Amino acid sequence: MTVSIKQNKNMTIIGVAGGSGSGKTYFASQLQERLGQNRCEIVYQDSFYIDQSAKFDFDGGSVNFDHPASIDFRLLAECLEKLKTGKPVEIPIYDFGTHSRKKETATVRARPVILVDGILIFHDARVRKLFDDLIFFDTPEDLRYQRRLERDVQERGRTADGVRNQFLSQVKPMHDKFVEPSKQYASTVVTEAGELEDVLSAYMNRLE
Repeated sequence: MTVSIKQNKNMTIIGVAGGSGSGKTYFASQLQERLGQNRCEIVYQDSFYIDQSAKFDFDGGSVNFDHPASIDFRLLAECLEKLKTGKPVEIPIYDFGTHSRKKETATVRARPVILVDGILIFHDARVRKLFDDLIFFDTPEDLRYQRRLERDVQERGRTADGVRNQFLSQVKPMHDKFVEPSKQYASTVVTEAGELEDVLSAYMNRLE
């Protein structure tokens, strides 16, 4: 594992990608905790889902949330570009219960370190070019599925059957077609769970 970060004078934007349940969100939250919220903000790809309320039919239904077309990459890129200028941005809040954007927004302020978390953030060139560093979590499929199952049932009120059907019909095919190939752009690839602490330490040493 080699960590090489191109730091800007005032801000470093790090893309943290990998399949759903790969451990990327845990990594981002741990890095933010260690750096401190005054130094580090997290921007989540999930905040930029396009409103799907008119199309969503049932749990694990026809709407494909793992396809790049479900993400408003243009708005994500615009938000990151504005943060680079030192200005705060208003980030959408996506409601997974209704599959729509809430009227409220969340304010994200420019910090020395901005982490961008999402499965497809390396796929879009407009977003990818804004990263100073790209880290990809390459986690086995069975572990990713188990983590997604637990999260969606416990945190999002999904049914186990709905999660399973969605994983087999959408999540896995989209991972194989779009997420996995985007690994080629990563400067750091994490393949073992035991590497997590080493990766966190390496990033801390370079960002402090």
